[in-house]
Amino acid sequence: MASGGTPPDAPGPGTPLAARRSRWIGQQYADITKLREHAARHDRASARAQQRAARLNTRIEKLRHQATLLREKGQRVLAEIPELEQQIKQHDRDINASTNLHNPPGTPPGQARPVALTSDVTSLHYRVRKLQQKVVDKQQKSRHLELRAAQKTQKTAELKVKVDRYTEAARLEEQEANAYRQRADRLQAVSENDVASHLTSTASVPTNPSEEPPRLP
Repeated sequence: MASGGTPPDAPGPGTPLAARRSRWIGQQYADITKLREHAARHDRASARAQQRAARLNTRIEKLRHQATLLREKGQRVLAEIPELEQQIKQHDRDINASTNLHNPPGTPPGQARPVALTSDVTSLHYRVRKLQQKVVDKQQKSRHLELRAAQKTQKTAELKVKVDRYTEAARLEEQEANAYRQRADRLQAVSENDVASHLTSTASVPTNPSEEPPRLP
């Protein structure tokens, strides 16, 4: 675009120099329009990058919230294990008490136990195994929840990199837009001064050069 150069001298109206000067001023206005168009394009690109960064920030906050909920759920699951362990210890004590009651020290190992004792001890052993299985299941569930929380945290870190990239792109596009806008403002100021000087010089030339100006008495 021809945004520079030296304007031609102010000639009289209807001359080739006047037409040349008029074209030069028109070219300046075209250059100003082009510069403002480039500025608008960069503004749009900056706004688009900012929009993408804002959406990613929203997604990051959502993932962080989900990760926090998963960790809290995992902690609640782990908090249930001590109670189960206490039940296991109580059952172990009951098993030992029942065994010692019906099988005191010094009893021959081959002596048969009562049927009721055998069924009760077997039931207690079964409960202990079930409780131990619950403990293992809850530990596994807690680890799984912690893994999911860690994956979401990792995803937030990846998205944060994209946010930084979009933010930097928006900043650069905004700088380009401001640069084009400043060039357009400077060129518009020059054009307005040229138009004002052109109008002034045109108005100072008589409409009919053959007519002599009136003489003072």
